[in-house]
This record gives sequence, structure tokens and C-alpha cells, in this order.
Amino acid sequence: MTDRQRKVDYVPRNAGMFAAFMRILLDYVSDHKTAWGHIPQAAITNLLDLYDAFYAAFEVTMGQHTPAQTLDRNEKQAAATKGLRAFTNQYLHFAPVTNVDRLEMGIPNHDTIRTNHIEVTEMVDFLLNHGNIRQITVDFWVQGVDNKAKPYGYDGAVIVWEILDNPPANQSALVHHALASRTPFKLNFEETERRKQVFIAMCWQNARGIQGQWSEIKSIYIP
Repeated sequence: MTDRQRKVDYVPRNAGMFAAFMRILLDYVSDHKTAWGHIPQAAITNLLDLYDAFYAAFEVTMGQHTPAQTLDRNEKQAAATKGLRAFTNQYLHFAPVTNVDRLEMGIPNHDTIRTNHIEVTEMVDFLLNHGNIRQITVDFWVQGVDNKAKPYGYDGAVIVWEILDNPPANQSALVHHALASRTPFKLNFEETERRKQVFIAMCWQNARGIQGQWSEIKSIYIP
């Protein structure tokens, strides 16, 4: 195993060590979630459910057990591991969670050179869809990648929009703006704006407030 693999693969494979690792992380998150304030309770509950399902299967294999029970434990550990990695990537790799917090939870800290970089090279790609009445949903991701996680250390994506009769020459004509920290982002409009065309563009913004290149301008009619 290379040094890079050791840094990335921080989740124990041994079932007993995994149980202890995940319990420490869950307890730490529970103790700090109010102070942090950015983690939805539903996300924590989902992770707890994955852990409980794994631990119930794990307890069965502590004594004499069958190959089927071992398989059940391994499958539930794999599901919990997948959920844990996704939770960590989405909620624990950026402020208000600190390097000290991550050390306490057993999560590796990333190189601060990358965290503090001043150039935003990534671009946003996105899809526009109709949500509820008077609502547009914006599903966005890093252009050219398969997952929808925002770049590590970034605040999110800046979204600008405007209702216009004709396509704008550039994004400067889109005067409304917001910072979308997660996908999908929902835009809500007034009843009088229904059936009108809204034009939208996006760019990534890192933790230092530096913005990247603007996307193409896309449009959709407000339902």
C-alpha cells in the first residue's frame, strides 16, 4: 500500500475496529452538531441507522456464527462504510469543522496548500428542471466528473439569474444572485412570473471568496 492509499483509506476494514471508529465519530458529531449547525439531522439519523444495522449484524458474529451471518455483517459494513465516507466528504471536510475536530474523529486532514489555493480551475455544469409551481430546481456538479460533490474547501457555487425577454449577452445582465452550498438548489418565483423565461449561469467559489469561470447561460420557463 502506498502512502497515498494510507491517507485516503482511513476507514478500518476489520469489523471490530470499524465499529469502534464509527462509534467515536458518531458520538463526536452528536456532541458538536449544535455548535457546528450545518449538518441536517436527517443526515445524522441516516448514518446512525446504517451503523445500528451493521452493529446488530456484527454482534451476531461475535460468537459462533454461520457463513451467511458473516456475509450479512460484511454487506452491512460495506453499506455503512459507503454512507460514512459520503457523510464525511459532505459535512466534515470543511469549516466549521476544524483540523482538531478531524484529528479527534480519526479523519485525515488535507494538505492546506490545496485548501488555501487562490485559483479556481473547476467549472460548473448544471441542469434546470421544474420543481413545484413557481419553482425551478438547479442540479449542479463539477464539469467533467461523475459525482455531484462540490470541490473540497469551496463555499459552493454562485448562481445568478434574471427573467428576460431575450437571451443576455453575458452573465452581467443576470442581476439576482445566491450562493448554493449543495445540490439541488431551488429558485422560487412569484405568481406573476409564471410562464416567463429565466436565464441562469453559475460559477464555483472557494473558501477565500474567489470565483472561477462562468458557465454557459441556460434558460427555462417558470412553471
